[in-house]
Order: sequence, then C-alpha cells, then structure tokens
Amino acid sequence: MEILLGKHWHALSSEQAAKLLETDLKKGLDLFEVEYRSKRFGSNLLSLKRGRGPLARFFSQFHQPLVYVLIAAGTITAVLHEWVDSGVIFGVVILNAVIGFFQASKIAKTNGSAPGNHVMESTVLRSGEQSRIRAEELVPGDIVILQAGDKIPADLRICQSRDLRVDQSSLSGNSTPVVKTEEQLPDETVLADRCNMAFASTSVLSGQATGIVVATGNKTEVGRISELISGTTSLETPLARKFSTFSRVLLYVIVGLSAVTFGAGLLRGYSLEDTFLAAVSLAVAAIPEGLPAVLAMALGIGVSRMAQRRAIVRRLPVVETLGSTTVLCSDKTGTLTKNQMTVREIFASADLFEVSGTGYLPSGHFTRHGVPISPDNHRGLKECLRAGLLCNDSNLRLEDEHWTIDGDPTEGALLVAAAKAGLSPEKERKNFPRLDSIPFEPHRPFMATLHSSGPQSLPVISVKGAAEVILDACVDSLDSNFQHFSLDRARISQAIEEMTAKGLRVLALARKEGMPEQRSLALNDLRSDLTFLGLQGMIDPPRNEAIAALASCHSAGIQVKMITGDHPGTAAAIAAQLGLFRPVKGHHVDTAPVTGKTLATLSDREITELAERTVVFSRVSPEQKLRLVKAIQSRGHIVALTGSSVNDAAALKKADIGVALGIAGTEAAKDAADVVLTDDNFATVEAAVEEGRGVFDNLTKFIIWTLPTNIGQGLVIMVAVLAGVTLPILPIQILWLNMVTAVLLGLTLAFEAKEPDIMRRRPRDPHSPILTFELTVRIVVVGTLLLLGAFGLFEWELIKGSSPDAARTVAVNVFVLVQIGYLLKCRSLTKSVLKIGIFSNPWIWAGIFTALGLQLLFTYAPSLNWVFHSGPVSLGSWLRALGIAVITWIVVSLEKLLWREKISQMDE
Repeated sequence: MEILLGKHWHALSSEQAAKLLETDLKKGLDLFEVEYRSKRFGSNLLSLKRGRGPLARFFSQFHQPLVYVLIAAGTITAVLHEWVDSGVIFGVVILNAVIGFFQASKIAKTNGSAPGNHVMESTVLRSGEQSRIRAEELVPGDIVILQAGDKIPADLRICQSRDLRVDQSSLSGNSTPVVKTEEQLPDETVLADRCNMAFASTSVLSGQATGIVVATGNKTEVGRISELISGTTSLETPLARKFSTFSRVLLYVIVGLSAVTFGAGLLRGYSLEDTFLAAVSLAVAAIPEGLPAVLAMALGIGVSRMAQRRAIVRRLPVVETLGSTTVLCSDKTGTLTKNQMTVREIFASADLFEVSGTGYLPSGHFTRHGVPISPDNHRGLKECLRAGLLCNDSNLRLEDEHWTIDGDPTEGALLVAAAKAGLSPEKERKNFPRLDSIPFEPHRPFMATLHSSGPQSLPVISVKGAAEVILDACVDSLDSNFQHFSLDRARISQAIEEMTAKGLRVLALARKEGMPEQRSLALNDLRSDLTFLGLQGMIDPPRNEAIAALASCHSAGIQVKMITGDHPGTAAAIAAQLGLFRPVKGHHVDTAPVTGKTLATLSDREITELAERTVVFSRVSPEQKLRLVKAIQSRGHIVALTGSSVNDAAALKKADIGVALGIAGTEAAKDAADVVLTDDNFATVEAAVEEGRGVFDNLTKFIIWTLPTNIGQGLVIMVAVLAGVTLPILPIQILWLNMVTAVLLGLTLAFEAKEPDIMRRRPRDPHSPILTFELTVRIVVVGTLLLLGAFGLFEWELIKGSSPDAARTVAVNVFVLVQIGYLLKCRSLTKSVLKIGIFSNPWIWAGIFTALGLQLLFTYAPSLNWVFHSGPVSLGSWLRALGIAVITWIVVSLEKLLWREKISQMDE
C-alpha cells in the first residue's frame, strides 16, 4: 500500500485505482478496514512545525561575537573587584538582550499556524452508507462525495463527475476554474492539467462528484510541498551576513588592539591589574554597545512603518533585506492583477465594442472606435450580453460595500458586462426562466440553457463556449437591429485572433429558438442552426497601482520577473500591459515566456543562464519554482518572491525574502513567508522595498556616527598606554558615552525620513560591505579628530592644574559635543542638513537637549561625580571642547562636498 500511494493515479482508470486501493466504488470501505488503515497511515493532517520558545529567543540575543567580548570584560572587572564597572557592563548586555527579545517576541506573535489543519467535514461512503465525518478521519481508499462549496479534504481520483468545476488557484496559481472529469489521462500529464484529480486545499465551485482518496496528510500534493518547505533552509539575510562579517572583523581588531595594549602596559611597567583594566577599557571603548539596541529599534520602527503600508513583517531582519532586493519574482493572479475576470471587448453585429471598468463593479461604459454608445441602440450587442447572463450559473452580489461573485469568475465577468448595459440578472432570469441546461464538459466545451420567453413566444436556447465549436454550429448572425444576416466566418476568425493576441480569453455566444412546448434540451438541438450573437473577450486585468510600482522598481534598478501557473499567452499579454518587458538599466530581457515544460528539459546551469534574461515563466511546478529561485540566487542576486498558493511555499522559504498574500494567500504560503501583504497588492511590495532601503540608510547613518566615537576612545586609551601617561577616559565613562549619550542621540537617526531619491538609486551590491571606502575615510577622519581633541584637552587641563577627574570630564565633553555636531551631519549621507530640513526630525532635537542635560548632570551632580569619577569644569573648558566640535563640523562638511561632486561626475 505504501508503494501504491506514490502512483500516478491520473494515468489509471477509476476501476484500476479502486482495485489497487482495495475499495468498493459502490459501498466504500468497511469500518474494520477504516480502523486498520487509520492506524497504518495516521490522521489526515499536516505535520506541525514547532518554533523557538521564549527562553530560546531570549538566550539567542547573547549569541553575538561582540556580546562575548562584553561578557568577558564584565567578568574580568568583577574578578578585579571593580564592581561598579562590572555591574554597568553586565547591565548593558542585559539591556540589549531585553530590547532584542522584545522586538523578536512581537514578530513571533504574527507567526501563523500550520497550513491546512482547520476543522472541516466531508461526506464519505462507508459500508454502503453516506455519513459526515471530520476530514482528518479520512484514509486512503475512502469514497468521498463532493458538492458545490466543499473544501476538498484529500487528494482524490475522480470516479464520477457532473459539471464539477474546481478553484485550483491555491495549488497551481491558475485563476481559471478547472473542469474535472473521470477520464483516464496520459502518464506524462503535468499537475495543473490532471483534470481527473481533485487536490487537497482546493475548492469546489459547482457540480457534484465522487472520488477515491488516494493520498492523505503529508502524502497529498499540499503535504508534499509542506515537506519541501521543511526541507528548505532559510537563507541568512543580507543584513545578518553583513553584520556577522562586520562583527567578526571588529572582534579581531578589538582583541588584537587589546593584546597590544596589554603587552605595551606590561613593558611600561604597569601593574598586572592596571594593565588588565587598560586592555578592558580599550575593548569596551571599541565596541559600539548601543548598536544592538539601535539595530533592534530601527528594525522595529521599520516594521511599524511597513504595517502602516499594509505589509506585516514576520521576521525582524527582513525589514532591511527588502531594501537589498535586486530581483523581485512575483506571481500574477491577485498580485499583479485584480483576480477578477473582466470583459474588455465584445464583437457583435460585425462590429467591435470596448467595455470600460474593471473588476466586479457593475459600472462602466461601452464605446465603438473610441466613441461612446448606448447598448440600447444596438440590439445585437444587447442580445449577446443577455445570452451571457442567461447561460450562467453564477451570482453577483454586494457584500460589505464590495461586489463579489459566487461561482465561476468567467461567468462572473459575463454577468458584470451585462449589468453595465443595464441588464439586471434578477429581472432577466424572471423574464426568461430556465427550463433545462447542458453543462460544460472538457470533451464538450460549451454550456447551453433553455429558457421560456413567455406564453406567446417560442422557448429560447442560449449557448456559450469555445469559439471554434460554437462557430461550427452557426448558420447566420444578428445585426444591430436584431435582423438575421449571413455569417462572415473570416471576419469572426480575425476578431478571435486579434482578441487572443491581446491575451483575452474569448467566449462565443449564440442563440436558437426552440420548438413549441419544448421543456428539455438535447445535444442534437445544438449541432446546427444556431444564430451567432458575438464574442466576449475577457481578462484578469492588471492593477493600475502595480503598473506604477513596477516602473518604480525598474527605476530603482530592480529586475521584476513573473512566475505563474497561468497560460503563457495570457501571462505574456499581462506582462506587456504592466511594462514588465522594459529593460532595467542595461539588463537585456527576452519577451518570450518560458514554460515549465521547457524548464523540465534544462540543466541547472542552463536554467541559471535563462533565468537571468527571461521575464515571464508560466505553467511551472513547485520544484521548478524552487529551482528558479536557486538559479537566480546563484548569480549573486538578493531575491524577493511574492506568492499566494501552496505551490509557492517552498520557494517563499528559500528566497531571501518571501512575501505572501494575506487575503488570497493559503496558510502554507503565509507560514513560509517573511512578510504578509494585507491588501494583496504588488504596490505594497514596492512600498516595502522603499521602507527597507530607508531602514538600511538609517542603520548606515548610525554606524558612521557611532564608530568614530569608538575609534577615538580606543585610540585615546592605546596612545595613553603606549605613551605611559594617565588614561584620559575610564571604562565606566566610556560606557556612559557608548550607551547613554550614544543611544539618546543615535537612536533618533532611526526616525529619519526616507530621502526623496531613495527609489532612483541602483540596488546595493549584495557583496559590498556595510561601509564604503568614502564612509570609512569619514569615520577615520572624525575618530582621529576626537583623539587629538580629547587627548589634547585632557593634557591641557592637567597642565593648567585641573584634577584628573575634571580633566577626564573635559575629554568626555569633547566626545559629547562632537557627537552632537556630527549627528546633524549624519542625517544624510551626502546632502546638507539644510536641504533635508533642520527641523524635519523633531526627535533629533529632543535627543540633543536631553543629552546636553544629562551631560551637565554628569559634570556637576555630586552623585554622578562619585559614580563616574567626573568633576565640575569651567566655562573656558566648555568653549575649548565646543571649538573641537566646530572644527570637526567644518572638516566633515568639506568631505561631503567633495563626495557630492564625485557622485555628480559619476552620474554624468
């Protein structure tokens, strides 16, 4: 039986499937066999995956190289009985851990449950009797009865079907309902075309059917994809990779410099205790203790801003990762399009009419050759619309101020088009009550309905279906005055070709007068003598906001690719309307779509080369989508992937950042994603990319602001040890600078608004470091100025007779004042503070005044003097420290001016 569950059931007849599964199509399984199989195969549920608990999340905050150094520093100071210093260091470590834990816990609350494990019931045939049972109790071999509205509970091989149509978009990504039948199919039939199979997690739109359960739980297609997800390793985000590298380099530098300081101290004749304290001071000085807290807060602010723009973040670091995106892979249905079929063109009475409006809102206008017309003046057009309304099993309704469709989206489009012409579904169905119908079948691609048209009139037959089939049965047509005229097959064929070339799905409509007293329909009634009414061309229209968002992505240098389960012609037409084939800053693109059938014949290397230049992929399987993501990543790209269906889940997890649709998305997709869109809109993805770039900008601003302080402090201590003089700054004073003022001032940069040109820049090179050469030069220059200013004024104060505590206080004041002036310069990496607005970020000024107030307390409050070994200083000392800050301001202004000129030359 285990081997049987892996069979290609679509290639077997229903009788063969029943024989292999040892079940009876008329009676089902007996209760003893059900009990045995339930024990053997388990419940029809998907396996749950446990996440990290609160304790694990908290302790993971300590798993950082720089935190290890701080813990070591705190331990050493405790061993040396420097209890205040040790307590402050450990307090900093715990504070960072608490902040990081708090942000991670907020994100953890958004995690969804395992996909598909919702309580639902199914109708099953057991021991010859029908009963309703919980879907989780199903076993392979059970006979399940399906009706309209049912959620399919397991993978089924259809045995009997009557007009069964299934919404399979949650699995395949194809928005068109799939007609299911019991016919045996070739073994090589791809998943999306297996019309004799009904898959778990899909929904029945209409009709009835009976099916054999061939797979349950993790053995279903949705379960197999869930296993793909669990077997797919989530990639470390670019931000995490950059900070990991940055931390390691900084760790090596700190350890090396501390070792040099320790050795130099011993050679200078310092005591072992003093030497240890000097080395610890340098280590504490060089570590940007405020960085983890500011990083967590900046990402948290990014999460809030994205939530306001309808993007819910499930993992904190991905806030920035979106800003690093170089390739954005999107599905089509519901993201780039409205997921609402809409009639765009109607060919009737030998003329072409355009229909305005999109979606299911029954409001729009009709035009002919661009000139507005009234359908009331074109009876042929109106009769074509009436036939689409009558030959229809769907319903249009208003729900919560939004129009929606119950039933087939294609039929919904016909209803809306008729309503735009003033035809009310309720009134028309009352005036032309249905007497009989012949449903659509794959081997019979049309639907027909018989209607009464009043006691004095003959019954009317309305027909809709594939254009070539309907056209073969037509003998004439109707003109705009409802008069019969000869059928121009060549002109109709031309109209079909033109509509198809635009990506429209074309349905033909026809009518026929029935016989007197006719109350039923037969296929012979439809084989000939039909009157051709017209063609209706429809499409799932692109979102207007998606077009603008795609243009913005292209301007930002981001390649956008469409990966869909839909038909290649439709996908290519939508891509053209969206402007998806536009070259992105030198990248050549192919306009021809590539199908999953083609991908299946290619090697990984060939797919990698193809994926770089191809824009549209259609009819892809879950494994192929995963291969595409890996192929694009292998070229060094940062890949963001949007998706909604089950078949997107594995690729969503493998992508650098996965974005799921919150409304149309399945639980499997949401569970695998990093971000969930609450409005299912591609424009929200573009907004999230913009926010991500802003977050990285602000993090970079903080780093280039805080590192000069760390460099300056480290150099001050190293120079003092090498020169054999008194330390200008003590470890506890360093912690004051790095945590109190640095966090108060630096954290305000996280609130800085995005710069106007942020979406006109090229994506960052994924392999580039956090700090460019120009920014590194700026950091070194400011750090050197801090060394010269702080060390120089410290020695000046000692020469003038000030106490060591007062001299150290002046040195600390130099750092604070330089930090304040330099903070204003760091509000933009290239622009002047005057261009971005002096008061555009009120948090900056709140931070500055708070830091100055605390520094006055540090200098003059006796209690803080005792804790931090500081002391009161004169006004002259303040002015000299301010002078160092002014010099630094001027030097950085000149450096930024030179950088702006260099960028201008590069742009030219």
